[in-house]
This record gives sequence, structure tokens and C-alpha cells, in this order.
Amino acid sequence: MEEERGLVEKTKRSGGKDELEVRSFSDAIRVFTDESKKQWMLAAPIAMTALFTYGINSSVQIFAGHLSALQLSAVSTALTLCSNFTTGFLLSMGSALETLSGQAFGAGQVSMLSIYMQRTWIILIISSILMSPIYIFATPILSFLGQQSDIAFLAGRFALLILPQQFAMAISYPSQKFLLTQNKVLPLAFIAFISLVLHLCALWFFTSVLEWGSTGAAIAFDVSSCAMALFQVIYIMFWCKDVWNGFSWFAFKDLWPFIKLSLSSAFMLLLGDWYGALVMFLTGLLNNAQVTVASASIWLNINSWEYMLVTGFLSATSVRLSNELGSGRPRAGKYAVIVSGLTTLFISLISSSLILATWDKFPLLFTSSKEVQDSASTAVYLLAIVLMITAIQSTLIGSITGTGWQGLVAYINLACYYLLGIPLAAALGFLFHWGLQGIWIGMISGYIAQTLVLITIVCKTNWKGQVIQAEKRLQFWSGEDQ
Repeated sequence: MEEERGLVEKTKRSGGKDELEVRSFSDAIRVFTDESKKQWMLAAPIAMTALFTYGINSSVQIFAGHLSALQLSAVSTALTLCSNFTTGFLLSMGSALETLSGQAFGAGQVSMLSIYMQRTWIILIISSILMSPIYIFATPILSFLGQQSDIAFLAGRFALLILPQQFAMAISYPSQKFLLTQNKVLPLAFIAFISLVLHLCALWFFTSVLEWGSTGAAIAFDVSSCAMALFQVIYIMFWCKDVWNGFSWFAFKDLWPFIKLSLSSAFMLLLGDWYGALVMFLTGLLNNAQVTVASASIWLNINSWEYMLVTGFLSATSVRLSNELGSGRPRAGKYAVIVSGLTTLFISLISSSLILATWDKFPLLFTSSKEVQDSASTAVYLLAIVLMITAIQSTLIGSITGTGWQGLVAYINLACYYLLGIPLAAALGFLFHWGLQGIWIGMISGYIAQTLVLITIVCKTNWKGQVIQAEKRLQFWSGEDQ
């Protein structure tokens, strides 16, 4: 790794002075104001990027919902399977890039960002090939899991058609993190917006002009996803020449240690993604599955919209914390977490209040079926609780990613979600015959347990110790300890 060490030495710089300690109310206001400005400048474009990107996914579901309840259930199931079991795996494998790149940028090791991104490209492309059978054999997989045959067949056909989107994501996600850790977020938002406009045009052309139905929707999904990845790579190569050093053979070095680090990140995030997918599959085993799956998909869709909004603070927290730890500023990193937590708490209260106020109106956006509308309007307080937890978790997960604790949190997710949440959801939903409400109560119990554990960990963190850990991590990956 001598060549990599040379790259590091050319760009290494020391961090600045740490943030002053808060000793009065005026100090608290100053820190909150200054940190809020920094986070909003990151979070707003990131949130817009996430919303535009999810708009591509959500518009496909909205279109399917106006075809029929069966089409909505099938498309939602396919997207859930592919997003949570394949795309979710790719995003999870790439989260190690966010930790390393954020801390490297904070330490001034900017030339390493290009190497880290290229390594992640290689890993995610290989992962895409390995995960392709889930798309190819989606119908038998869903049937084995107990899904109704008509939903499984249509979902499997749709999943096969959107296979190219997975490879586009393998290029797009590392590119996003490469730009994000350098605070280059406005170009990401602009590219996402252009991709969404392209998607809506393609969706209209393939579905309304050519009348290809859900097949046309899948093709539009592929076209816009590939276009987004292409636009991001072009921007990096031509407008990031200060950091982009071209393709390098160094990216193929030390792949196995990088894969192991990525796997620890993957297990943390995947256990959370699969949790939502398993809840959907449990819902599909209830009586009148078309209606229950469709109504649950509406709730999850709304939750995903909020997640796309607060993911700006998830990423902003991760970037701000990792940058400060890499710069040797533990107190500044701690304050970044606190400010993000207060902000997302406020957002959670707004979103929950809004959904409660429109409890009988929001289903109209997603479906024309009166039966599905009535089902989605029942026990909306459960959805409001999930919205609150989702917003608060964005700060917690951002803190975990910024510090590199993904391996520890994987065990926490395993215990809270799979030893508590899923068994309780199955018991309440089927043994106690509480149906969809019982499944969601069980799911929420797992979320609450995980959130309380993460809050405890973050509150008891020794931030000075995390600076030392960040330094050791960067020394290892740059080869300075060899």
C-alpha cells in the first residue's frame, strides 16, 4: 500500500480547534444556530435528492394502484422484495464507504476518496450479480413464502423486468456517497430532479402512449435509474478533477478487508430492511390479502416518503460527525448529533400530526378502491407512531454510520427486530386475530426497543475515544500503520 500512503501524505492536513463548551443558554443558542445552518445546507439538498429518487419508485406504485388492487399489491410486493432483499443489500454494503470517506475527508485525505469509491463499485457490481437470482426467481420465492399465486406471478414478472435497475444502483450509490462526503450535494439534487422528470416522461410514454401497463412502468424505472447513474459518473469525471484521479488498479488492492468492513455495515442495515419486508409478507398471509397488502403498502409508502425527507439529516449527521471525528473535534461532533436529534424530533411531531389530521384523505392519493381506502384509514395512530420513530432513528443511524459502529448495531437489530418484533407481530396478528393492526403493533414494539437501546449508546459515548478510533481506522486503510 505504498502508493496509497503517498496519496495520503500529499493531502493530509490537521483538524482545527474544537467547538467551545456550552456553558450558558446563549452558548447553546449559538451552537444550535451555527450547527443547524451547516446541517440544513447538507440536509435540504440531500432530502430533495432522496425525495426525487423515491418519487421514481413511488410514482410506479401510484400508477399501479390506479390499475387495480391486484396490480398495486403485485408491484408493491415486487418492489419490497427487490428493495429490501437486493437493493437494500447493495446500499448496506456501500455504507462502509460513507464512514471511511467522511472521516478521510475530515482528516484531509481527499485523494483516498476516489479509491474508496472504486472499491465500492467493484464490490457492489459483484454483489449485484450474486443477488440477481432473487429477481429471476421472484415468483417461486414469493410462492414459497406463502404469497397468493396471482400476486406472486405478477410480482415475479415485474421483478424480472427491473433487474437492470439493480446494476444502475451499484454505480449510483457509491457515486452519491463520494459527492456527499465532500459536501457536493446541490449537483446530486439537480441530477435526481432531472432523472425524475425523465422518469415521468418515460412512464407517460410507455404506459399511456404505448399502453404497456406495468411492463411499461418497469421499463421507465430502468431507464431513469440508469440515466441517474450515468449523469453522476459524468459529473464526477469532469467536474471533480480535484478529487477524481481516474481509474486506478489500487481499487483492487485489499478488497477482502474492505468487503469485511462492508459486510458489518450490510448486516446492520439489512436486518432493518428485511424487517419491513417480513412484515409485508406476514400481511400477505392474512385473509383478504389483496386489500391488506395494498393498505399496508400505502402506510409503508407514506413512511418511506417521510424517511426520504429525514434521510437528509441521517446523511448530514453522518457526514458532520465523521468529518469532525476525522478532524479531531469530538465536542463539535457531539453537538452535531444533539442538534440533529432535536431537529428530527420536531419533524416527527409535524409529520405525525399531519397524518392524523388527514386520516381519511391520504389513501385517495394511492388507490381508487373504496375497500382499500377504508382499510388504510383504520388505526392511523399506528402509522403516526412509526413516523415519529422513523424521524428519530435517522439521527441515531447517522451517528452509528459516522462513528463506524455498524457491527455492534447489527446484533441490536437482530435482538429487537427478530427476537421481539417479528414473533410478537405474528402472535398478535394470527394467534390473537388482531389482523393488520396486530402485525403493526408487533413491528412498532421492535422499533421502540431498538430506538431506546441506540439512544442509550449514543448518550454514553466517549467522543474523545471515537476520535482516537477514527485515527486508527484511517491509518489502517491508508497503510500508515504498516
